[in-house]
Amino acid sequence: MTERRTVLVLGATAEEPPPGIAAARDAVEVRYAEAAEEAARAIRGVEAVFAWRASRELLEPAWPNADRLHWIQTASAGVDALLFPALADSDVTLTNARGIFDDAIAEWVIGMLVLFAKNVLGVLERQHRHDWRHELTEPLAGKRVLVAGVGGIGRAIARNALALGMQIRGVGRTARAGDDVFGVVLGIDELLDAVGWADYVVDALPGTPATRHAFDARLFRAMRPRARFLNVGRGSTVDEEALVDSLRSGALSGAALDVFEREPLAADSPLWDMPNVVVFPHMSGDYAGWRESVVELFLENLLRFVRGEPLRNVVDKRFGYSAGS
Repeated sequence: MTERRTVLVLGATAEEPPPGIAAARDAVEVRYAEAAEEAARAIRGVEAVFAWRASRELLEPAWPNADRLHWIQTASAGVDALLFPALADSDVTLTNARGIFDDAIAEWVIGMLVLFAKNVLGVLERQHRHDWRHELTEPLAGKRVLVAGVGGIGRAIARNALALGMQIRGVGRTARAGDDVFGVVLGIDELLDAVGWADYVVDALPGTPATRHAFDARLFRAMRPRARFLNVGRGSTVDEEALVDSLRSGALSGAALDVFEREPLAADSPLWDMPNVVVFPHMSGDYAGWRESVVELFLENLLRFVRGEPLRNVVDKRFGYSAGS
């Protein structure tokens, strides 16, 4: 009789499991661990981990006990919160939730573009004062959008912006021509020169050592004075102090931010009260049904794992994201 494989669901309990995870019991034994001590005990003999809560604080202490682990699936598109040196250097395959959040995040970006172009913030402020004032607003058609990060999320943003008649350029890890969405993709080493072209700069970069503070004071100074900055990548990619200074000085016209260097955003952060800033609590991709979609992806990959077939969304642990980013 073939021994059943075992999966550890990290960051959940049997009493409150991820929705739909019960279907996994047809193929494997399922264990749960919500705390680090539980994970250290439960991971022995486990061949796969479903990181429902992608946290290195849960997984790294348990790592020495991971005696049979071959594969980890995260419930997030980004893996920076989970990836630690021993995992990066190991032979354990890491897969992410690439594709699950692309459309929702792209919709959020388009919403923020409309908000800035039509001065919704200014109109709402005047509404509270009962101030009826007519003004001319900006068209989006013809405006220039630079997307830093050309993976699934960046590409969904670009497709939506193109549908509105906007001009698009992309920045990826390496330059390349013939891209089916962006045409030409610029290399990350060209980002400083590229931002001066754009009316809107969208940060969709993954959080890696190479992208830490990619958006710094020098980069913000290189942007157009009327440019707006949107971040749906990772907070670590932005020097937040430099961003605040640029907004205060008027070097940058506005910002819409879904991610921050430290989350939750500190109550005393000046970003909360800036009239030209929109603060979202890291929820641009969180749509009704996303949890079920992530579990469906895990279940598909689980069947592939059991059958010895190639897994979807394999992360290149050297760079911290899956192929195509």
